[in-house]
Amino acid sequence: MHPSRLATGAHLRTATQQVLFLFSVDSWQSLRSLQSGALKLDEKRRDPDSLLELAQSEERLKTKGKLKIFFGASPGVGKTYGMLEAARARKKEGKDVLIGIVETHKRKETEALIEGLEILPVHFIEYKNTKLREFDVDAAIARRPGLILIDELAHTNAPGSKNAKRWQDVNDILDAGIDVYSTVNVQHVESLNDVVAQITGVIVRETIPDSIVERADEIELIDLPPDDLLQRMKEGRVYLGDQAERAAQNFFRKGNLIALRELALRCTADRVNRQVQSFRQEKAIDTTWPTAERILVCISPSPFSARLVRSARRMAAALRAEWIAVYVETPALAAMDDKSRQQVKQNLKLAEQLGAKTVTLTGHHFVDEIVEFARARNVSKIITGKPDRPRWRDLLFGSGVDQLIRKSADIDVYVIKGDPDASHEPRTYSVQATTDNKKYVFALATILLCTLISYILFAIFKHDNANLDMVYLLGVVFVATSYGRGPAIFSSILSVAAFDFFFVDPLYSFAVSDTKYLITFAIMLIVALLISSLTAQIQRHAQAAGVRELRMSTLYSLSRELSSARGPGALVGILARHAAQLFDAEVIGLLPDAEGRLMARAGNESTFPFGARERGVAQWVSELGRPAGMGTDTLAGAEALYVPLNATRGIVGVLGLHPRQGRALTAEQMTLLETCAAQTALAVEIDRLGDETRKAQVEAETEKSRSALLSCVSHDLRTPLASICGAASSLLDQGQTLPENTKMELVQTISDEGTRLARLISNLLEMTKLESGAVQMRKEWCPLEEVVGSALTRMEKTLIHHPVKTVLPGDLPMVPVDVVLIEQVFINLLENAVKYTPEGSPIEISATLETREVVVRIADRGPGLPPGDEKKIFDKFYRGKAREGTSGVGLGLTICRAIVEAHGGKIRAENRASGAVFVFSIPLDGDVPKMAPAATVDAKV
Repeated sequence: MHPSRLATGAHLRTATQQVLFLFSVDSWQSLRSLQSGALKLDEKRRDPDSLLELAQSEERLKTKGKLKIFFGASPGVGKTYGMLEAARARKKEGKDVLIGIVETHKRKETEALIEGLEILPVHFIEYKNTKLREFDVDAAIARRPGLILIDELAHTNAPGSKNAKRWQDVNDILDAGIDVYSTVNVQHVESLNDVVAQITGVIVRETIPDSIVERADEIELIDLPPDDLLQRMKEGRVYLGDQAERAAQNFFRKGNLIALRELALRCTADRVNRQVQSFRQEKAIDTTWPTAERILVCISPSPFSARLVRSARRMAAALRAEWIAVYVETPALAAMDDKSRQQVKQNLKLAEQLGAKTVTLTGHHFVDEIVEFARARNVSKIITGKPDRPRWRDLLFGSGVDQLIRKSADIDVYVIKGDPDASHEPRTYSVQATTDNKKYVFALATILLCTLISYILFAIFKHDNANLDMVYLLGVVFVATSYGRGPAIFSSILSVAAFDFFFVDPLYSFAVSDTKYLITFAIMLIVALLISSLTAQIQRHAQAAGVRELRMSTLYSLSRELSSARGPGALVGILARHAAQLFDAEVIGLLPDAEGRLMARAGNESTFPFGARERGVAQWVSELGRPAGMGTDTLAGAEALYVPLNATRGIVGVLGLHPRQGRALTAEQMTLLETCAAQTALAVEIDRLGDETRKAQVEAETEKSRSALLSCVSHDLRTPLASICGAASSLLDQGQTLPENTKMELVQTISDEGTRLARLISNLLEMTKLESGAVQMRKEWCPLEEVVGSALTRMEKTLIHHPVKTVLPGDLPMVPVDVVLIEQVFINLLENAVKYTPEGSPIEISATLETREVVVRIADRGPGLPPGDEKKIFDKFYRGKAREGTSGVGLGLTICRAIVEAHGGKIRAENRASGAVFVFSIPLDGDVPKMAPAATVDAKV
């Protein structure tokens, strides 16, 4: 065979191998795209998270009642009338309808609709010598109708009611599984309260949270034109007498009514729009339903985007539409320079200032992410910039605008020519190019090494160059993975030139004797360029994934530590530590003191440049709530960057950051820092709210104790004092004439009441000592029967009408107790049994040994404890229903619990078949001393 023909066949075989290799690379990349989600097999597949959330929401709604709100722009439009008409229609359908509370305002047509409907009896509450008529929520739940009517949802209940607001009553009704019809006006919606005040000049005090409106299953708008409503006012069908005149001069002016009507219509339209979105999400509908205008403007790292933002703002204002500014961070843009990132931040900030919602997406393809997001948000119009690059680039690499227009389907696309922002010079935005000359030197060295290896193979295989191009391709892959795109392109061109010069006839020349080698060179160059491009793209993807991973791991670690820490100083210290590691900077956390001055609470103040000037910058940030200092447009001459810790209730602190390298943070780093600061501020606010809640609970408990103590002093202490004073006065005034038996009765009364008074005061003092820790226990080992016997002796007169049976085993060990205190426990428990059991009923005292503790039981034969009071009876000043003629302050059982717990034991109360039993334990600490065995004590008193 002719040598030249053999060479040609080898080169064709090599070209075929290269094409197959190219196809395999492309297929592998497509497979990776499928796995990563860049190629979607089913665009209409529903989101699993959305399906789960929807299923959970439906499951919750199955057990709750449904709420329908009759919504109006102002009083008098006919909300109550419409509600009653709807209720009567439901009653005809067989629904169990109950009127909870309806305000007719003496309107005859409204009162006529009430006839034939069952009315729940109202609940009267006395307040300032006046009986107020209120809705009885407990009676409504006990009645359990199918549907209940509750008028005026924003009503404030009278003091002493179960709930402070009527909408809270409605929540209880709904949670009980009962359907509710209610009424409300637009001025009572919390989020619109300030808007209504600005329009009408009237501040509405009674409001309902927006969550109640959002919870409603159905909202029916009761609409009435302003002229018709004013006519009703003149006819006296809204208000009566002077009230109607005052309303017409203030709230019920035509301009106010028109504005309120518009608010009510818009509020209802927003509600319907949310229902449309929910339905589209539930049915996985990806086509746009233009029920309401919604505009999306595409943001890029170009200063030309400023005009797009302003154009979108003007269009949204003209259409009264919601608008969204969206920036898509693709792998190609992930490596852009700091100036480009700063420009993106400025464009998004401009959009926020003009009222847009800003969203940052991450994806592989800009157009796909924009179209997918637009369909998910039911966007009707997309605004993008007109490309200003040469046409030949669009022909070679494709046009994003053309793709957006083709893929947007039924969404309108507006292409607008942008003008640069006056504060920025036009410049080209692109990813950073590799400018390190060392990388090109290494690329050259790699190709020289490939040439040396190829030359050796060329000599071994006797001038056969069939597979030498693969060696050069291997070198190109190595350069692309190691040094990036620029050196890879350089090495691709150099490898083709080296292959032609050293291994293609005529050798050592760039001339080509066989023109078929040109195909080989072209394929070799294309494959090398594709390999370098794909490798560089993979590197950008990996870099973007690394940035996202760093962001997510940082936020996760920060949130985990914040959730377990307490105190503002500790929380800010966690943020300072993470920020110092992330940004390689000196960090200081500043919190305000009682006078509002910032004080360092985290970080190293000695190494941080925190002079008088820096302190002033930090104070400015704390007062205005905006970042300032190095790298910002405000007070840029500062040595450090200061970021406010913004919480929902204001600024809770400031974070100062001084990079060790002296470079300002990039836009992405700034975003991450602000996110961490916001998360920490929220944690600090939650911590402070927890402290306020605990403080409020303590204050409420203190107030409760103070009130109970005053009640005790005014009644339980005053009663025995009055008896003593009365008996003593009788003895002094009539002592000479009174019979001896009467004198003895009066003396006995003084003695008994004095003893009772002493016991009451003793309990108060004992409780005070126990709570303050002033009582010092003196434990000693002693037999339990001695303590019981001593207590029974002291209670002999009190127990005269109650037989007492004691059952103490003979092998019961000695117990380590403070004899005086434990004796007081027995006395208080026995006295409690006497108070709450009928005369003649027995009391039983028993004890058993159970696993290193002695368990004592004091049982009675009384009515027992009310269900649910087993734990409440140990609370301070809590008193049950005692026998007539007995008194107390409700501290006896509280003292028992404090003494038993001070001994390391536990006390509880429970009901039995007939009566109640109090059980407390005494731990046996240490070695129990031995005592002589004794017979089981089974005695009756």
